[in-house]
Amino acid sequence: MLTYYILLPFIYMISLLPFPLFYGLCDVMFVLLYYVIGYRKKVVLQNLQNAFPEKSAKEIEKIRRRFYRYFCDLLLETFKTLTISRAAAIRRCKLTPEAQELFDRYAAENRSIMIVMGHYGNWEWAGNTFSLQGKHHLYVVYHPLSNKYFNGLMYRMRTRFGTGLIAMKDTFRDMVAHKSELDATAFIADQTPAPTSAYWTDFLNQDTPVFQGTEKIARKMNYPVVYVHVQRVKRGYYEISARTLFDQPSATKDGEITTAHTQALEQDICAHPEYWLWSHRRWKHKRPVPAQEPAVAEPAI
Repeated sequence: MLTYYILLPFIYMISLLPFPLFYGLCDVMFVLLYYVIGYRKKVVLQNLQNAFPEKSAKEIEKIRRRFYRYFCDLLLETFKTLTISRAAAIRRCKLTPEAQELFDRYAAENRSIMIVMGHYGNWEWAGNTFSLQGKHHLYVVYHPLSNKYFNGLMYRMRTRFGTGLIAMKDTFRDMVAHKSELDATAFIADQTPAPTSAYWTDFLNQDTPVFQGTEKIARKMNYPVVYVHVQRVKRGYYEISARTLFDQPSATKDGEITTAHTQALEQDICAHPEYWLWSHRRWKHKRPVPAQEPAVAEPAI
């Protein structure tokens, strides 16, 4: 509690800085985080080496340094959501005309949708933009933080412009409760599930567990599955594109939806790897070894 109340005034001051000073602070933070503190540098290096075995040490280091520059921008841009105006939020993070048309079409058809995306680009600003520009009521599936004070702060930031939050454990129940609404439920699908309940696939050259809940809920609700990509256009500006992966998920086979959104994210990461969250310990689990059936003894004759 004490740490929260000590940090809170600084967080608000950062949020209120004019953008030129704000990004100057991001540059200072990069120097501290990368050269002085060395936050998770070994984790990031190992993840990049495993994901891109074909790249040289020089290329890997270049991506790592670019990632940390972007990571510092992303951290502080998250604080900006505390005080950013509606006009600035839309100006700095826009839906492409094609994405706006896609979402408007589903709204005109009165069809709720499921949005699938990864920790790529500024997903926090993207949620604000969708709530400000979209006709669907946006709900974001999230993991509540263990610290109730910082969890409350994140809740305020994420719900300022009307976005609703759903705790992961309550996802299906809440979606059923909202069934009469026109809503869009967003899943950040590149988190790390328990290895025994995961769908295992190849992702960035590694055996990777993926949550199956997104696919299972999509097939039960039969909501169109829309993949969203948040691209950084230039510093402080983003563009949100979207495409339908499955219009009728109930007609898909097991693993089809999970494979499709995982491959879509992989393509985006390979195109611009510095904008993905490499500091996450994504590959901390190994695929469980199936238990072998005990041998059955032959009956005596």
